Amino acid sequence: MASKVDSNLMSKMTAEEKKITGQDHPVKGGPTAQAQKHANQPLNSEVIHDITKGEEKITGDPNPMQSGPTSTAQSILTKSGNAQTTSNAPGNQQENHSGILDSSTISKITDAEKKITGDDQPARGGPTARAQQHSGEPITSKALHDITEGEKKVTGGERVKGGPTSTAQSELAKSRS
Repeated sequence: MASKVDSNLMSKMTAEEKKITGQDHPVKGGPTAQAQKHANQPLNSEVIHDITKGEEKITGDPNPMQSGPTSTAQSILTKSGNAQTTSNAPGNQQENHSGILDSSTISKITDAEKKITGDDQPARGGPTARAQQHSGEPITSKALHDITEGEKKVTGGERVKGGPTSTAQSELAKSRS
């Protein structure tokens, strides 16, 4: 079931934004305002990217907050199945490796981070947060560098075989084959 940018999502964005700002009304250019620009459209990586930019405007931090507006929208997106999959037959899902940091790729990075940290919530400034900064963008050397820096933050300075950076590199390689 695909999610849309609807009143339910808007109220969740507003509630998360209010926790940060303490204001009853959304901030101009903040995460709720960014989501509203996509009203009645499918929730996708482009919308997540805009929400992240709106969250940065109100927090001053390019890293999305744990359980903040970006995290909430990402969670809805992942649970909704809007993750980039294409159906090639009824009941048969085939992944689309786009080479983009979309919800599917970010979800895989989150899973790799969870294996390292043992925590269900992504770490602030960790690899998932760093990947979300590039949501909707191609997987570039800059994005990989940022994910690596986030990975080092949760590991104490080491990269992990099969970890978040490797996951992103694998998705990029699959998109090229």
